Amino acid sequence: MVDYGWDTERERSFRPSRDEGLVPGRVVRAERGLCDVVAETGSVRAMVLPSSGTGERLTPCTGDWVAVRPAGPATSATVVEVLERRSAVVRSTSSRTSHAQVLASNVDTVAVIVSLADPLKLGRIERMLALAWESGATPVVVLTKADQSTDPASAASEVAEAAPGVEVLVTSATTGEGLDVLTAVLSGTVVLLGPSGAGKSTLGNRLLGEDHLATGAVRGSDGKGRHTTAWRELLPLPHGGVLLDTPGLRGVGLHDADDGLDHVFAEIGELARDCRFADCAHTTEPGCAVLAAVEDGRLTQRRLDSYHRLQRENTYAAARTDARLRAELERPMKQLSRQVRALKQSSHFKA
Repeated sequence: MVDYGWDTERERSFRPSRDEGLVPGRVVRAERGLCDVVAETGSVRAMVLPSSGTGERLTPCTGDWVAVRPAGPATSATVVEVLERRSAVVRSTSSRTSHAQVLASNVDTVAVIVSLADPLKLGRIERMLALAWESGATPVVVLTKADQSTDPASAASEVAEAAPGVEVLVTSATTGEGLDVLTAVLSGTVVLLGPSGAGKSTLGNRLLGEDHLATGAVRGSDGKGRHTTAWRELLPLPHGGVLLDTPGLRGVGLHDADDGLDHVFAEIGELARDCRFADCAHTTEPGCAVLAAVEDGRLTQRRLDSYHRLQRENTYAAARTDARLRAELERPMKQLSRQVRALKQSSHFKA
């Protein structure tokens, strides 16, 4: 299991579970009620016990380390517990409840995949990087399909401005450009995140050294990719570490990503230290150092607009799961509604 990331620290913490007859394993593929686990004795198909008030603890996802009770003469192998997650890539679901969905756990490197065959969407890259930073892993932006770009160097420079502190690599699975550098940069458990058609599975196959992951052509009608990866799967890499391929993400909602946004927009945080007011919102306040930076060209308006948009979304998602915060956000609207009603009533009586 060392090839999958098991280490001495996890072994020490797992000793009491061994005394109870449990064995450790890592989830390489998870389905509803079942998961494939690689354990010391080999691959195991294990049942997942229904949650009994412990919530997410008994809901394993790909990348989780779990405690497994081996199969007996009349029983199947069973996942008893999900071990502590050192990191987790989490997004908000699109439902009204805004529940968190764990896309991958115990990840060391998040590779944000961006196709150079399509127009760059910097806002989407910033959104993905917020998830990556929030996970606790190290993000890397991988620009794919460089052979289909007229000026990959310029594109890389543009992306780098939207990804401060993040390595941006230009690659082509067709020509092999940048793959040696990418292999050297990736470490530990690596998850590939990006939309369908960005080249995740093709890139993954080059890293694996074999065509294990299904690939498909991009639709000519709209330039969008088909979902060739139907589930999240963990696979060992020949140069060490493991690769976690994911289905293409059509939508990525932020979930409690304050730290991630601080990393993505680090330069705005630095500028904000010189604002006149500590709680400056960087919209219309006097003495705002961020707005001053936009005026003199040190910060682009696009970058500030993206910051505001993602901050609002993150706050709104938190409000949907935090009753107190939701009440605070709703209070100004309620006050405004009361004022409007009072004004209407006053006008009515005057008439």
